[in-house]
Amino acid sequence: MLAWVADRLWPLPLPDEDSARIVLAQDGTPLWRFPDDQGVWRHAVRPDEVSPLYLEALLAYEDRWFYRHPGVNPVALVRAAWLNLRAGRIVSGGSTLSMQVARLLDPHPRTLPGKLRQLARTLQLEWHLSKDEILTLYLNRAPFGGTLEGVAAASWTLLGKPPGTLTHAEAALLVVLPQAPSRLRPDRYPERATAARDKVLMRMRDGERWSQQQVDEALQEAIMLAPPDPPGLAPLFARRVVGERDGARLLTTVDARLQRRLEALVEGWRGRLPPRTSAAVVVVEHESMAVRAYLGSADFNDNQRFGHVDMVRALRSPGSTLKPFLTGLALDAGLVHSESLLQDVPRVHASYRPGNFASGFSGPVSVAEALARSLNLPAVQLLEAYGARRFYAELVQAGVPMALPAHAAPNLAVILGGTGTRLEDLLAGYRAFAQDGRVAPLRWFEDDPLVERRLISEGAAWIVRQTLLGRRASGQPLSMDAATHPTLAWKTGTSYGFRDAWAIGVGPRYLIGVWIGRPDGTPVAAQFGVRSAAPLLFQTHDLVRGGVPNWREAAPAEVGVRDICWPGGQVLAPDHPDCRQLRQAWVLDGVVPPTLPLADHPTGGAQRLVHWLDGEGQRVAPDCANARRVETLLWPAALDAWLPPQEQRAHRLPPASSTCPPPPDPRASAPLQIIGLRDGDMLRRVGGRKGPVPVSLRASGGEGLRRWFLSGEPVGKSVGEAPLALSLDRPGEHQLSVIDESGQVGRVTIRVQGD
Repeated sequence: MLAWVADRLWPLPLPDEDSARIVLAQDGTPLWRFPDDQGVWRHAVRPDEVSPLYLEALLAYEDRWFYRHPGVNPVALVRAAWLNLRAGRIVSGGSTLSMQVARLLDPHPRTLPGKLRQLARTLQLEWHLSKDEILTLYLNRAPFGGTLEGVAAASWTLLGKPPGTLTHAEAALLVVLPQAPSRLRPDRYPERATAARDKVLMRMRDGERWSQQQVDEALQEAIMLAPPDPPGLAPLFARRVVGERDGARLLTTVDARLQRRLEALVEGWRGRLPPRTSAAVVVVEHESMAVRAYLGSADFNDNQRFGHVDMVRALRSPGSTLKPFLTGLALDAGLVHSESLLQDVPRVHASYRPGNFASGFSGPVSVAEALARSLNLPAVQLLEAYGARRFYAELVQAGVPMALPAHAAPNLAVILGGTGTRLEDLLAGYRAFAQDGRVAPLRWFEDDPLVERRLISEGAAWIVRQTLLGRRASGQPLSMDAATHPTLAWKTGTSYGFRDAWAIGVGPRYLIGVWIGRPDGTPVAAQFGVRSAAPLLFQTHDLVRGGVPNWREAAPAEVGVRDICWPGGQVLAPDHPDCRQLRQAWVLDGVVPPTLPLADHPTGGAQRLVHWLDGEGQRVAPDCANARRVETLLWPAALDAWLPPQEQRAHRLPPASSTCPPPPDPRASAPLQIIGLRDGDMLRRVGGRKGPVPVSLRASGGEGLRRWFLSGEPVGKSVGEAPLALSLDRPGEHQLSVIDESGQVGRVTIRVQGD
């Protein structure tokens, strides 16, 4: 009864397990450590993670009856007292491991009352804890000098290795150091440390625990200390995980070797980055979504680069990185297939004027070409057909969160980066293109559950991945980069004002995400995804691709290859009059959707024009003698300026009869043409003068208001044939375009001479 009351009045001062914390890599390598309130470094460890050689030597040297006595060994105490009395000084100690743990938990003076208190605490310790729990406390609390506690911290700090791989000599050294950690410090007093270690080795030999050969070899082993190198990997990752999970010892999914190589790679990149610019890189094994490497900034210690800011979870504009998601969703919705005709032409909305990142427009492009080249106008056309709100909701519900300004609704700007997202969320979404359309959040710990959600079908994911790999259904490459990186499907993005440069890669085993920019959001001139982030992506891919198998090339059952015809998108015989261009497409479930029209153009789709011909093949009125009805499928009117001459409307329609002319088509106006410059003109400065080159332009044909674009940027408006004055000051090749209210486009390509 008295013992129970005393236990309640003076409870056992068990330590707070979370007072000192360490973040470990997958193999137990320390990544980063956080000291306790007293600044003590401690690596939590279990007995099964410590070398059996150490445990064997510890128990044999310190307390061979540990598992048999009740915490106090009377025989050892009497023997120690007799030896000390006979020598007139302390030459032997009788403390058991349990007594040493009691003293570590409740320090006391070396007096008789102090010794009695230690004995009481020892019995209390044995009452509350098992022998293995007491041993664990010793392994984690034994003093090794200064702010170093525990065998794991000592093993990593002094020897540079995990405690589970200790040799005989190393185990003996770590057993004896806690007896006098200051006097036996191996870095200051190697002779003393060696002599003490050898004493343990001889005891192990004399007790026939270790063989003569093992001891002799250990005696010959010099004490080799590791250079001072505290854990210093993945600091921002470590800071993040300690805030998300309790515990003194956090075992993560990070690959320490890969993390070290990645940090060295980015360290070499610092010289290429503009001032105050940071970088973030994450490598994820996409089957399990386990994070294998995590770099939140270019340099954690560089305040000029905002190294303390973790850009993996910073909210930024994603630029064009959302386009693959839209392509996959549109494929599943039956709106398009891989070779559906899209229109890369000037667009004018009431409050939004999208343009391409690269200068100019390309006219007719396929879905695959538009995605591979990251063209903006076709993406906007596709989002118009799919619906901005629907697209936004599909991504968010599948687990790819995005942020909009307060009270704002999703609109067409979303597909060009008009929203906010995080690098980690993009990687979660890009998993769909590696794992049959299923997305999942990143995992930091092996015991985290894998939570999958379906975003797109397996077939749509496969088609998008083939496109990002640079492949067509016809077997022809989409880009030259496909040969350079044949196993990496990748996409870049650049936010408005060159604030964010992105590159996301999908490999056979790993997802790789790269972000480069200034954490404070300041624009960086000429910084964009393909130039800034893609090279770092490729080098990171080179780090991880060794020994990784290639993609399985077999297409899912729902993916087929069909021959389709532009401009209508139908499946026709190659010699059919409406088959103006034959292409091979990947289709889902055999569905071949027709060509998408432009939503805001009256003649924005493939146009089937009905007319009548006389016996000489001239267009006539329907009531003319011998008139026969004919249908001609025309390309969308907005594409006319980019078509070869034989495909343009003026050449596709037969000439009108002079004797029985056809009625005017209210939808057709005179072709829109640019007057003042011709295709291929070179503009030179007169007399070698510097400065802009003035030009005067006007539009012929068309109807209504004309809007002018130079290299994709709006530069002015005109009405009818009123002139427009421009000053061209940027040397190089430019595309000059004009669009009227009916959707017709006139275009010329010119060059401006450099200074």
